[in-house]
Amino acid sequence: MNDRTCIVSRTARPAEDLIRFVAGPDGMVVPDLKRNLPGRGCWVTADRIHVDKAAEKNLFARALKTSVKPPENLGALVDELLSKAALGALGLARKAGAVALGAAKVEASVRSGKAYGVLHAREASQDGIRKITAARYAVVHLGGPTIPAYKLFSEEEMSLALGATNVIHAAVFGRDAGKAALKRVRTLDTFRGECADKPAAVAVGTAEDVE
Repeated sequence: MNDRTCIVSRTARPAEDLIRFVAGPDGMVVPDLKRNLPGRGCWVTADRIHVDKAAEKNLFARALKTSVKPPENLGALVDELLSKAALGALGLARKAGAVALGAAKVEASVRSGKAYGVLHAREASQDGIRKITAARYAVVHLGGPTIPAYKLFSEEEMSLALGATNVIHAAVFGRDAGKAALKRVRTLDTFRGECADKPAAVAVGTAEDVE
């Protein structure tokens, strides 16, 4: 898709870096995450700061050229929708065999090169994360790819999405379903401004220290 202009920053960006909004039949602003709802649309940079600012100043009415208003807590609504989309995609990846669960399996998938990304539940302890982190750093140190780690969901959310109990650690493989799921996870991560842990950003040599 061609670049679109954010109604807040007035900066042109690729469509995948923005969220589309349209006017609903009730006069309320509607997030169009799939970019397929009919009617005139406008675009906002896909992070909470820009969405909140667009809602606060109601920039949507001018951009959509109609009398509309954003729902209360639009930023929270978009966060909820992005979270559901990411968790749903992770569930599909699990059914496609593109997800490994449990600290030992996650660490093994990282070291074997199968892992495309890693998820830790918010309740995960630092000790539980340590070996997986060491494996991720070691892969980069040996010239392998960056394997990002995300900490966006609770244990309950991950367990429900992945059809298991007590899910604390998960690895997503680089298959089609896994890549699609990680794309949605990255979008949510960006929206929340969490900044995924990416070992490639750390100086070479740190992997040995972590191990």
